[in-house]
Amino acid sequence: MITFAPGPSKVYDALPQYLQDAYNQGILSANHRSGAFMQLYQETGQLMREKLHMPDDYKLLFTSSATESWEIISQSIVEQASFHIYSGSFGKKWLDYAKHINPGTTALKLEANQAIDVSSLEINEEFDLIAITQNETANASQVPMSVIEVIGKKFPEKMIAVDTTSSMGGIELDFKLADIWYASVQKCFGLPAGLGVLIVSPKAIGKTQRKGEKGRYNSLNFMLENAAGFQTHYTPNVLGIYLLNRVLKDLEEIQHIDARLRSQMRKLENTIAQSAKFRMLVDNDQTRSTTVMAVAGSEELISAVKKAAEKEGMQLGGGYGPLKPTSFRIANFPAITDEEFDRLIEFLKNY
Repeated sequence: MITFAPGPSKVYDALPQYLQDAYNQGILSANHRSGAFMQLYQETGQLMREKLHMPDDYKLLFTSSATESWEIISQSIVEQASFHIYSGSFGKKWLDYAKHINPGTTALKLEANQAIDVSSLEINEEFDLIAITQNETANASQVPMSVIEVIGKKFPEKMIAVDTTSSMGGIELDFKLADIWYASVQKCFGLPAGLGVLIVSPKAIGKTQRKGEKGRYNSLNFMLENAAGFQTHYTPNVLGIYLLNRVLKDLEEIQHIDARLRSQMRKLENTIAQSAKFRMLVDNDQTRSTTVMAVAGSEELISAVKKAAEKEGMQLGGGYGPLKPTSFRIANFPAITDEEFDRLIEFLKNY
């Protein structure tokens, strides 16, 4: 069964070999204070720089998931309150987590087809961090790098944190445009769930140190103190880090992956646009995701298509939340091969 669900999604075909190698090399019982682990951590950070173009002065940290980063950011970085810009369920969940820690947190709620009007955007001085859900998995919308750049220029005194859970490892991100980036590996990194990555700039590190929040399981200062020596503050998912390392070694540089995924998405967009029964949930190409497509139709049609796909050995992702009965989602992630994607497109052409 080929899964096109947008996370957890298809893992890379080389994963069985990676797992066998991890066993053979003793990774499964590696001590996270050992020289071998410290070397693995350091090498993985360097691979993030080489393959994903993470800046040299940004720090790579490991978490249990992208969701954990919601708490870390509000707890350890935000000094007053955060201002959230979002369009869907996962952006709303981030907002809700932040409000529990900083009650003054507020947001700008957009529709999936609504672009951010930066010229009219007002964010008062009481908010010291702007939180942007760059790729909203629930409704398949996204915020382009160009918009994040304009926001940063308009509010240079504020931190910017970006949720790239469904895009990091799939599209080229300009990390210099924001101070905090985070993701999980079960999407564009093509790995099993259970590991998150958090990337912070020198400016974010300085703000964290100034705030001085300590004493909690995932206090960022505690994490940074350990990361300075390429260690983690708790026993991490060593296997997950090893698998990420192996995937990064085998990946092309991100600009090539980006180009392939954009080409695949154009094929899918054309297929849905020519269908008499389907429509794209996000019809504004300025806000439509590159890595997740949400396809809408009648409840009867969506149910029938998902069942027919399973009979053909393909699993489509269900719609999310209130969109569940009338939509399905398709992951356009790097681990899905061109042949598999073309097979899906031929199947959809029958409708």
